[in-house]
Amino acid sequence: MDEIASLDALAQAELVRRGETTPLELVHGAIERIERLNPTLNAVVTPIFDRALDAAAKTLPDGQFTGVPYLLKDLAVEQRGVRFTEGSRFLVDNVSTHDQELTRRLERSGLVILGKTNTPEFGMRPVCEPALFGPTRNPWDTARTPGGSSGGSAAAVASGMVPIADASDLGGSIRYPASCCGLFGLKPSRARNPFGPEYGDVVNGLAVEHAITRSVRDSAALLDATAGPAIGDPYWAPPAAGPFADEVGAEPGRLRIAFSDTPLGGYSAHPDCVAAVRDAAALCDALGHELVEATPPGIDTPEFAAAVTTVIGAAISWIVGYWVRRVGHAPGPDELEPYTRALWHVGRRITAADYLLAVEHLQRVSRGVAEFLGDRGLWLTPTLAQPPLQIGELEPRPADPLAIGDRSGAFVAFPGILANITGGPAMSVPLSWNAGGLPIGVHFLGHFGDEATLFRLAAQLEAARPWAGRRPPVFTADMTTQPTHV
Repeated sequence: MDEIASLDALAQAELVRRGETTPLELVHGAIERIERLNPTLNAVVTPIFDRALDAAAKTLPDGQFTGVPYLLKDLAVEQRGVRFTEGSRFLVDNVSTHDQELTRRLERSGLVILGKTNTPEFGMRPVCEPALFGPTRNPWDTARTPGGSSGGSAAAVASGMVPIADASDLGGSIRYPASCCGLFGLKPSRARNPFGPEYGDVVNGLAVEHAITRSVRDSAALLDATAGPAIGDPYWAPPAAGPFADEVGAEPGRLRIAFSDTPLGGYSAHPDCVAAVRDAAALCDALGHELVEATPPGIDTPEFAAAVTTVIGAAISWIVGYWVRRVGHAPGPDELEPYTRALWHVGRRITAADYLLAVEHLQRVSRGVAEFLGDRGLWLTPTLAQPPLQIGELEPRPADPLAIGDRSGAFVAFPGILANITGGPAMSVPLSWNAGGLPIGVHFLGHFGDEATLFRLAAQLEAARPWAGRRPPVFTADMTTQPTHV
């Protein structure tokens, strides 16, 4: 089973199809690995092992991933009868009463859901350290963060608990943990996957759902299984020309790739992150692509920063207000973390006009980014401005809980949120590790609706610089003793 844990999801599913293993054996193996590693990593916060074993013992749907173990992030995507907290003490006893459409599609693909993964409160930090469950630790160095907000999912995949796990992204929350944990993380185009039946969209379409994976092909095949509008969706992404899985290995052609190693907002970039993006640019050049050093217009201005701040403030006000309405009472004094409560108070002062003016500004910037990319264009940057932070570096200060925003900004100073604003697909690709053995991801932003180009390029990079064989110190097949910090 530990050898099977080194395989990606499609390879595990192929073993089931060939009769070399069974779904029940795969699920038993994943449960054993979670029980062995979770005391160290704290990635899985709500196990549903009996339910998973029962599902695996029955006839599963015949899909791309039949029998493969999977974990849901404890945010946005609900599963009937399972605790659903969004990382908040306010929701510690909340249990979902319905399945999200995405959950149904995942199960129809043959995946077996084993539980929920850790996330910061309401997904609002780029680290994974909720007061409710405590921090998730990075398998590459357990003193460091796996990133956020999909940090529990990233730690679970990187350590070999499962080969693939759910992730969501409102401002970088798929791509940041992928970078911190040496994984592939694709943020699909706006409305590629559904949020129903509970939501039509989330925060004017900024949020998306997908997964964190080891391989490019797993990401593409899963998107084939889940993509497409659900009944009543307010809008949806343009249909793909063909299966995303067919793009993996297809020739990308000669792409025009702009790149930058200069972060926004006056922040500085760690030399390891600069070196990683320079190395990625050189690799892309060697593969025959056209490289030019440039940055999209309009994204390093006070007006852009203010618009983003307004939209995020309105988002947290909506999130808390949504849950107040759903559970029927306001959060008590100790039921929200200080940073969340402070953001909530700020958000409640934002008017409808403030919000719409901010959206208008961001849409104007989006048009400029589309013109900047032009035909077959991508924008390459580091995914993050620093290597994975030490656990606790973004702990809020009681006297000024909002100060965490500036410290977070220094970590995410390359604008991952730009992909959410434009609606375009984006990906973090694990091409570099620093001298300390920590992964450093690089980030590509593409045109709205054009995941195909990213999958083609990602597969080309994966072939040129394979990462699948790299294993963190905390990995299931290597866990014979208690891990130590690297």
